[in-house]
Amino acid sequence: MLSLYEHATFGAGCFWGVEEAFRVLPGVVLTAVGYSGGHTKNPSYESVCTNTTGHAEVVDLSYDPSVISYESLLKKFWDIHDPTTLNRQGPDIGSQYRSVIFYHNDNQREIAEQMKKLLQESKKFFPKTVVTEIVPASTFYRAEEYHQRYFEKRGGGTCHT
Repeated sequence: MLSLYEHATFGAGCFWGVEEAFRVLPGVVLTAVGYSGGHTKNPSYESVCTNTTGHAEVVDLSYDPSVISYESLLKKFWDIHDPTTLNRQGPDIGSQYRSVIFYHNDNQREIAEQMKKLLQESKKFFPKTVVTEIVPASTFYRAEEYHQRYFEKRGGGTCHT
């Protein structure tokens, strides 16, 4: 059966808040937090926190493109974090917190690169260099269950442990 949904994967710091920001958008039908972009197979939260696996904390989502566009998802991505800080978001430091877009097809890559370029050129919001990586999607490893929909289950708060 052909799916009407598309995938998007973003890393923008601690995955708890990133997931919540996307989960509530109309057209986003499924979210999961996990790890991607590294060299360690089947990483755990504890191993990713060592900053040695190469993985970023990410949210992987399915969305209905007839309701929300990839461009709209990217706008949310840019709005919820600082894409000018290398391997850091707020108090969370390490490559697992890097700003990264994992594209799933050439169209996503082109849109992401174009939007990054426009953001950098505008200097309106980000006078510093936008350091967001735009890389092909790699294996997504779902995080432990207690991380899924964390803020929905436990309420808001800080992401660092």
